[in-house]
Amino acid sequence: MAETRERVLPPFTRTSSAGVQLAGRLAATDPGAPFDLERLLPGGPWEVEIGFGKGRFLLRRAREDPGRRFLGVEVAGKYFRLAARRGERLGLGNLLLLRAEALYALSVLLPRGFATAVHVYFPDPWPKSRHQKRRLFDRDTVDLVLDLLAPGGRLFFATDFLSYGEAVEELEAARARRRAGLPLVDLLLEQGHLSPDDRDHYETLKAENPHRPDRNILLGEGLVTEEHFLRALGAR
Repeated sequence: MAETRERVLPPFTRTSSAGVQLAGRLAATDPGAPFDLERLLPGGPWEVEIGFGKGRFLLRRAREDPGRRFLGVEVAGKYFRLAARRGERLGLGNLLLLRAEALYALSVLLPRGFATAVHVYFPDPWPKSRHQKRRLFDRDTVDLVLDLLAPGGRLFFATDFLSYGEAVEELEAARARRRAGLPLVDLLLEQGHLSPDDRDHYETLKAENPHRPDRNILLGEGLVTEEHFLRALGAR
């Protein structure tokens, strides 16, 4: 009779209240949603890899640069468990692994504007036209990926499917053109740092005193934090 092997998750793996699996030497028992990353894993600057597969790149980077924090997102359970075991065996205290569908993680779980680098290497290109809406990068999802980046942050992307690479390049360029002409309050609203009600309050105050500077209104009235205001300026 063939031996049955039980799949056991590493001891530093847990399931969050958002229903996703996390792995790492985490300081908090549950990060909430969106994740409170500073409470979950305090430390230095963040880098993110979306679709880390077996985790070779991500684990190597975490070993090479212990002063930085590394977050990986992977949907395949076998790869998540493999990378989690390797991370535990290596004793990596600056590594957070997340098992979740990428777009769900980007839209619900991860905060905006926190990463100095986002790595996406050889994602599924979905070459058939009817399947291209499933790509990680398309017109409806490119902002979810790039909004992870802090001002000055960089996207590192590689594909062996030429037309996909060209499409991503054009999406980035179109996003930059659009944001260059976007009013600051609209950018803050888009980034989730300004609520619709607070935007209406801003419009009322601006109409009453059109010469009052945006910074004075937004910060003076407590509509946004200075950190979020500066991030929006840096994203334009």
